[in-house]
Amino acid sequence: MSNLRSSLSRCRRPVIKIGSAVLTGGAGKELAPSLDRRKFASLCDDIAAVAQGRTPVIVSSGAVALGVERLGFRQRPKEMALKQAAAAVGQSRLMRLYDDELETRGLRCAQVLLTHADIANRSRYLNARRALAELLGRNVVPVINENDTVSVEEIKFGDNDALAAMVVDLVEADLLVILTDAGGVYTSDPRRDPAARRIPEIERVTPEIEAVADSGSALGTGGMITKLRAARRASEGGVACAIVPGEPGVLQRLLAGEDVGTVVQQQGEPRGLRKRWMLDLKPRGLLVVDAGARTALIERKKSLLPRGVQGVQGEFNAGDPVDIVSPEGPPFARGLSVYSAEEIRRILGCASYEIEAKLGYRLLDCVVHRDDLVVTR
Repeated sequence: MSNLRSSLSRCRRPVIKIGSAVLTGGAGKELAPSLDRRKFASLCDDIAAVAQGRTPVIVSSGAVALGVERLGFRQRPKEMALKQAAAAVGQSRLMRLYDDELETRGLRCAQVLLTHADIANRSRYLNARRALAELLGRNVVPVINENDTVSVEEIKFGDNDALAAMVVDLVEADLLVILTDAGGVYTSDPRRDPAARRIPEIERVTPEIEAVADSGSALGTGGMITKLRAARRASEGGVACAIVPGEPGVLQRLLAGEDVGTVVQQQGEPRGLRKRWMLDLKPRGLLVVDAGARTALIERKKSLLPRGVQGVQGEFNAGDPVDIVSPEGPPFARGLSVYSAEEIRRILGCASYEIEAKLGYRLLDCVVHRDDLVVTR
């Protein structure tokens, strides 16, 4: 047993994401799948076992699938309004199933529906955090889902893998578990390549590993690539992630240290709550910085000064989240911009003392203050 796997037994607040493909036995996106009640009951057995001495949080898909089943659709709808209608019908049935199954196992549960706007708005984020803390303090199992009935393209999470990674921060979890219809992360697609090998542990989710998973999947919303991105998001926040098959008893086996699925190692200690919240925001723009600024931000933990900014992409206002990137690589930091995109274009490359001369005023000497910045890579 590796040290990484043995450490999982010490987790006290796991976020457990259960996808549609797990609940429906892997029916494709174009079909009208029905929920496998027997498998659902087995998963609730597993959750109840994990809840002994722990406070699990569930992120569950399945509302649309249940709504499609209830409304008698022959296939999963493609129109947003029909998906929202199916979600509205299915969400109440999904919660009824969780409530009935968990109650018979001595557990209480609560429904929590979120949109990305709830995460992006600091006040709503803190309200959700306080409510979840009260539930967990009373040993109530939160069952969280995206609020599909009101979500639109601008505010939707996109898939419950991304939502689960954000919930890790919201409840200060110490482990993310993603149940999937696959056995874990493989060197290639095991459905097409008999020589594909499962990868037991991943130290860091790299672009090369993501490229292997991006071969495509017809199951669920995003396939393995979205699970790896969620794992990267959690691990960069200091929390390990396990991608495991959604089989009966797998949660107990995982927490006992058995070699199931794929475990992604956490990167350092968990960040402070404010910086973890910033990672959950959708960036409104991009700041391109030079090598000197990149070194100052990463190694010397400095604020981003206008002299180090080479370019601005997108349109955003003061206070909006922006990603920070160097010309030769992907984004390596995120922060809250002191100035708008238009203002930064006027002062980029300037010394801090020149800001007032360029703009006619000066809010701060920096473009992104260190207190409002988090390094992601």
